[in-house]
Amino acid sequence: MAMTMNGEVQLAASREAVWAKLNDPEVLKACIPGCEELEKTDDGGFRAVAKMKVGPVSARFKGKVMLSDLDPPNGYKISGEGEGGVAGFAKGGATVKLSEKDGGTLLGYDVEAQIGGKLAQLGQRLINGAAKKLADEFFANFAKAVQG
Repeated sequence: MAMTMNGEVQLAASREAVWAKLNDPEVLKACIPGCEELEKTDDGGFRAVAKMKVGPVSARFKGKVMLSDLDPPNGYKISGEGEGGVAGFAKGGATVKLSEKDGGTLLGYDVEAQIGGKLAQLGQRLINGAAKKLADEFFANFAKAVQG
């Protein structure tokens, strides 16, 4: 099952400050809902463990995240994949763009993801709703971290 999502968030901070936080594993770990571990790896990516609940399915996903097309402080592409045991798998990526707007930074994102296994059997509406909720939670947390 594939899905796409996009949006924009206005942040009251400079592009440089937003860029620094987008590349800080401690900040990302605190902002990602359900994230239990996030560590930088030698290849410039991250190793992650996150616990998620979507409808009746709970799973602990273990996976890796890579950053590419780095263009500081304008944006990057982030891609990752995770295994959740019997719950299934998730993989996907997002293009993140930063631009100056209204004395702060506008963060735009385009996400593409695929899921399989038990999660994919839950139905498109439930999955899309859960994905939107996770994205909204992440960006609310991230806005607090950037402005905090």
